[in-house]
Amino acid sequence: MSLQNIKPDQPSKAPFRLPLHWLGILPFAIFVLLFLILPTMRIVLGAFQTPDGSFTLANIRGLFTDSILAAYWISIKISIASAVLGCAIGFAVASAVVLGGLPQAIRGPLLTFSGVASNFAGVPLAFAFLATLGPVGLVTVFLKTQLGIDLRLLGFNLLSFWGLTITYLFFQIPLMILIITPALDGLKREWREAASILGATNAQYWRLVAFPILLPSLLGTLALLFANAFGAVATAIALTGSSLSIVPILLFAQIRGDVLGDPHLGYALAFGMIVVTGIANAIYIWLRARSERWLK
Repeated sequence: MSLQNIKPDQPSKAPFRLPLHWLGILPFAIFVLLFLILPTMRIVLGAFQTPDGSFTLANIRGLFTDSILAAYWISIKISIASAVLGCAIGFAVASAVVLGGLPQAIRGPLLTFSGVASNFAGVPLAFAFLATLGPVGLVTVFLKTQLGIDLRLLGFNLLSFWGLTITYLFFQIPLMILIITPALDGLKREWREAASILGATNAQYWRLVAFPILLPSLLGTLALLFANAFGAVATAIALTGSSLSIVPILLFAQIRGDVLGDPHLGYALAFGMIVVTGIANAIYIWLRARSERWLK
C-alpha cells in the first residue's frame, strides 16, 4: 500500500457543551423571560390589537383623550417632584456621610437601611403612611392634640398630589443614597488638594471641579428616580385608590375585568408607561457611562 494513500486521522469534533458556569444564570434568565420579556411583548402587541386580534391604532389614539392626557401629566408631575426632592435630600445625606464630618460608623447601617427601604413599596408602605400621616394617623393626631396644628386645615391630604409625593420619597431618598455614594467616593482627594493649592475656596472647588464631575451622575440618577416613581403601581393604588387620577390607577381600572373595562386600552396605557420609563432609563444609562469615565 502506497504511503500516499495513508491519511492522518482526522480529529473528531468535540460535541458542543454549555459551560457549567452558565447554569448559574439560567434561573435568572428564565425569570426575566417569563416575567419581563414575554409580558412586555404581550403588552406591546395588545396595544395595537382589537379584541378579535386584528391590527388597529385606535388604542393608541385613545391615549390622547383629555382624561388620559391629564392622568399622564399628573403622573409626570409626581415623578418629577419626588425625583427632584429625592435627589436633593439623598445627595445631602450621602455627602454628609462620605465627605462630611459624620462618624464612619453611620455609613454601614445607613447603606443597609437604604438597600431595604429602596425596595419597600406597595401595600405595606401605603399602610405605614396611612397609620402615620393619615386622617387619624399617629403624627396627625399628635400635632392636632398636643401642638394645635391641624394638617387638614393647612391643606395637607395624604390622598393627594403631595401626599403621594411624600410617600414616594420613602424609597426615592434611599435609592439616591445608594447610587450617588459610589460617585462621591470617586472624587479624588488630589483634586481638592490641587484646587486648594491654587487658591480655590471650598465653594469654588464644588462649583468648578466636583459639581461638573458629579453632574452626569446627578442627572442620570434624577432620570432613574423619575422612572422609578412613574412606574410605581401598587403603592399608588393601595394609598389613593380612585381618589387620584394617575396612569397606574387608570391602567388598573381598564384591565381589572369589569364591564366598563377595556383591556386593550389598558395595554396602550401600559405601552405609554413603557415608552416614558424606557426613555428615562436610557438617559440614565447614557449619563452613567459618561460619569464613570471621569470617576475611574
